[in-house]
Amino acid sequence: MRSVSRTTGFRGAPSGVLALAAVLIGTVARAEGVEPSYGRVEGDVAVVVGAGASFASGGPRAAADLRARYLETAGLFATYEDGVLAGSSADPRRMIAFGLELRPLFLYRWLGGHETHRARWDLLLDSFGLEFGMTWPASPHGDGFAAHPGIETGVGLELPILPDATGLWLAVHGGVRWSDDALASGPVHPSDREAYLAVTLAWHQVVSTHLVDIGDRPPR
Repeated sequence: MRSVSRTTGFRGAPSGVLALAAVLIGTVARAEGVEPSYGRVEGDVAVVVGAGASFASGGPRAAADLRARYLETAGLFATYEDGVLAGSSADPRRMIAFGLELRPLFLYRWLGGHETHRARWDLLLDSFGLEFGMTWPASPHGDGFAAHPGIETGVGLELPILPDATGLWLAVHGGVRWSDDALASGPVHPSDREAYLAVTLAWHQVVSTHLVDIGDRPPR
């Protein structure tokens, strides 16, 4: 273990062991001329910045999307929607959301050798994600956002334009939102409980942040 700790800095922590396994498998795959991670383990964090449109019962809204994922498996997201699109009668006019995202297929399929070696198909399948977040719709009085958040649950799929983890992707995220009033089972407006669908074009960038090294100490 001393030699492994000296070269990797992953001193027995579960996340470190997982990252070390990813690196070893990636090294073997590259030596065999095949790299079925398609660049996803060239770093430990994927940063995603996207823009597009969101569609709900009141009409379309322009949408901006920001995400950060650890080992393409779990992460955080933030979205902002605004009814600035021409002809939109979106209600509420604006919406912000923050939440968690879990993508359960990538490590299972990749570490288990279940990738098909068809890059876009594998990347699409592995992009399946479950999302849970909190939402703040614009106040109906036009003075900011609601004081109490609602919730949203959803799923997502993303298709790469190029056969690589870093690059442009087309993303579709959809689900259901409940406002605070809907959660309280009181009188609700139709927009207090609605389905939504967001379509964005996003840039994915895999970066090395060495999160698994935080708190590690060099061996003596």
